[in-house]
Amino acid sequence: MDDRVRRFIFERQPVRGHWVRLESAWRDLRAHGHYPRPVERLLGEAVAAVVLLAASLKFHGTLTFQLQGNGAVRLLVAQCTHDFRLRALARFDEQAIAALPADAPRGPLFRTLVGAGGRLTVTIEADEKGARYQGVVPLEGGSLAESLEAYFATSEQLPTRVVLAADSARGAGLLVQKLPGTGGLGLGEEESNAAWQGAQRGIRRLGEAELLEHPMEELLARAFSEHDLRIFRGAPVHFECRCGEGRVAGLLRALGEEEVRDVLREQGSVTVTCEFCRRPYRFGAADVDALFSTAASTRSGPREIH
Repeated sequence: MDDRVRRFIFERQPVRGHWVRLESAWRDLRAHGHYPRPVERLLGEAVAAVVLLAASLKFHGTLTFQLQGNGAVRLLVAQCTHDFRLRALARFDEQAIAALPADAPRGPLFRTLVGAGGRLTVTIEADEKGARYQGVVPLEGGSLAESLEAYFATSEQLPTRVVLAADSARGAGLLVQKLPGTGGLGLGEEESNAAWQGAQRGIRRLGEAELLEHPMEELLARAFSEHDLRIFRGAPVHFECRCGEGRVAGLLRALGEEEVRDVLREQGSVTVTCEFCRRPYRFGAADVDALFSTAASTRSGPREIH
């Protein structure tokens, strides 16, 4: 059940949740790039977070989750579409990361990575009519999960609790939310609040290792044993970057034949590397000839070399 996001609800109570765990998608996302362990873990948490966000919000398009600050990680961007196609990147100061102590506590480490005065920006670009929504909140607390909770409290006005985890093999996340009012369930305010308090106690029982290793059903049974849950089948999540042979070929044609051939003469080939996935596309002399030939417009692009 890895590489899947699933929804669950508390029966007859105004509480809902989402769970995600990524394995192949997380591995594919980093296939052409290397991140130091602290950056890798933060990026993995962000990838899980953007999927949870996409699952909990109603939209048709692309959701971008961006962290920006003055710490060792200058910029982190994770994107997820409404049908859970995923990509992400991080830009960081290699010297600052190398100077971090190996045993740094999680809270101080998070603040060192993102710095002071950083912000979390969530942008939704809808496919229909070019609609765009953006919410910006400060990076608060000692973890990315706490910053995501602050986003929901500020921008969505929904009480939310989140736990995120990542290592080199997997990224995972669990989110629970209290729905507005009593959801038409005929509950009193006291009963509704009691259900939410129970949900918060439950999610605090879960550790990062459990989130990464144990099946969803086992996790929910451990965390919310006093509640009846309904678990939905969910949807697959996979990595998909927007780069491709056709896009790269179009970029080089737009750059112009003279400039491309200058690079070819100087370097023996022309290599374009995708900013997001770090996938390299190499063009030799024959590829450049084909690119600017009269037949180039009918070609899908030159071959791809890894």
